[in-house]
Amino acid sequence: MKPFAPAERIPYLHARRDLKMARSAHAYVRGNTARFYEWLEDSRLARIVPEGPAIWICGDCHLGNLGPLADSDGNVAIQIRDLDQAVIGNPAHDLIRLGLSLATAARGSDLPGVITARMLEEMIAGYAEAFSDPDQDEREAQQEPDAVRTVRRRALNRKWRHLAKERLEAIEPCIPLGKRFWPLDKKEYAALRDVVIHPPVSAMILSLDHRGKERTPVMADAAYWMKGCSSLGLLRFAAVVTLEGKKRTDHALVDLKEAVQPVAPIASGACMPDDPAERVLAAARALSPHLGERMATARMLGHSIFVRELMPQDLKIEAEQFSRGEALKAARYLAFVVGKAHARQMDKATRRAWLTTLRNGRSNGMDAPSWLWRAVVALAARHEAGYLDHCRIYALAR
Repeated sequence: MKPFAPAERIPYLHARRDLKMARSAHAYVRGNTARFYEWLEDSRLARIVPEGPAIWICGDCHLGNLGPLADSDGNVAIQIRDLDQAVIGNPAHDLIRLGLSLATAARGSDLPGVITARMLEEMIAGYAEAFSDPDQDEREAQQEPDAVRTVRRRALNRKWRHLAKERLEAIEPCIPLGKRFWPLDKKEYAALRDVVIHPPVSAMILSLDHRGKERTPVMADAAYWMKGCSSLGLLRFAAVVTLEGKKRTDHALVDLKEAVQPVAPIASGACMPDDPAERVLAAARALSPHLGERMATARMLGHSIFVRELMPQDLKIEAEQFSRGEALKAARYLAFVVGKAHARQMDKATRRAWLTTLRNGRSNGMDAPSWLWRAVVALAARHEAGYLDHCRIYALAR
């Protein structure tokens, strides 16, 4: 495939986004955060969703945005991986978004509706359990689903060669231009080189280097990175950084991504950084400590960007197909992870009050709150209709 020059990128990226969203209803849900909030606000559901305490939320809390993350010491935990839409907002929105994602995955696995109802019950049970001890290890509190256990085991044994082979399709510290990586123009290359030596960025990279602070980060190679779904069309770059020392030279793979204003609703009176990248960084430190310590921000060609060093242990949980048992385990476990991220930000009284609100919303014969069930069902219907319309329009355009 011929690489795209900067001026040719946008039309192809938008077409690629439309193709990804047409591949499955689950992909359509993942790539349609803006419509999710439009439909939630545009329906009678907005009036029944409880107003939780104003805390940092993911804002786009679907299955693909949860997975193993390593800290600077290589310790691995399941945390929220993507915080582009993070805001100080209503934690109920993360629960609805996760519930919709799980329900769509269950439908894609041809599971009966009763399993979806039970998944939402397990979600609330796992979420509530996290509030009793937000610092508890998720493996101690919850039985890991097979999909999580498998990806965690893979993550623990990975090294630079695995990261390079997976991301770059080579072990050498260079970026192969082609389908995913596109050439930069001179301005972009120079700007990326300046970002790498920008003090907050170079300090972040060196903080993850355990072989001494005397080494100097130098950009060895860089390219535009065609990656993501809903974010396709924003600036996204990959850079290989060489850590040069007297005794040894190592390499790091750095992901640089444009940050823009979020579509997730912001709590009234919330005080957040005005700069979009600083907002993402603040959210990461609150919601995903492993990720927060591996991020920095910078300006590039007039755009706000956040920078993170990718670790070999960073993997996605692939849960496109569920068995009945795995669906219930995954719902409980992943909601526990989200609950920990929320609960860490609340004092004991606030945690107790929020849990009381959740319990008061339960309906007779169902442990999940009625507002959660109604929201997930209504939004699943809207997304299914939207997905079919998207496929029709995509097919006609093709």
